[in-house]
Amino acid sequence: MNVIICDDDKKDIERLKDLLKKFGSENSIQFDIASFLCGEELLENAFSGKRADIIFLDINLTGIDGIKTAGRIREIYPDVPIVFITAYINYALDGYKVRANRFLVKEDLEHTFPECMDDICREISRKTKSMVFRCMDGEHRISLTDIILFETSGRQLVIHGIKQQYTMYEKIDELEEKLSVYGFIRIHRCYLVNIRYITGINNYLLKLVDGRQLQVPKGRYRDVKEKYTLFVGDTI
Repeated sequence: MNVIICDDDKKDIERLKDLLKKFGSENSIQFDIASFLCGEELLENAFSGKRADIIFLDINLTGIDGIKTAGRIREIYPDVPIVFITAYINYALDGYKVRANRFLVKEDLEHTFPECMDDICREISRKTKSMVFRCMDGEHRISLTDIILFETSGRQLVIHGIKQQYTMYEKIDELEEKLSVYGFIRIHRCYLVNIRYITGINNYLLKLVDGRQLQVPKGRYRDVKEKYTLFVGDTI
């Protein structure tokens, strides 16, 4: 599991590393930990495409603060768990705007950290559902979190993944029925999109994290926008 820690205090970084190692040892989980001393360094890493499974983020960072850093991260990775580490809890309202998963007060870390990790690991396990798809070059087991969208192309169905594409023969209607519970929404008769990779929707145009822009028909627009705004935690 890839973990990022961003804190401008090296002692706090080492403290979190020790807690992660202890939790990993007790739960048979191996953590690959990267640490950064400022938001700018973290964002440079995030924009390079190196994805994290969990991000621990100090709110009171020098330079770009933790709230603004989290907002930028959400533009790239809408669903990565973000845990704010803070000396004070009075930033909670701002944190909810960027959909922070947890707030941990530094002085209570030893008590609150294990429960926080239990919750996040269960959520990650739920989201990392995979399915076997019968593609033209054989069967492939693909994690649903690695799929950006499905697109019909003639009689074929193309799976647009984060790293590669697959082609198969299957009806998009049947896939919609199977995958709606995992956050896939039908935005067009030809497109079934993973909601976590939508970066915005406006004026009947939906934007995806890979830069792709798709037209949403007027008849579907309101439903698609409502589902997306509910996902990001906003209010229409």
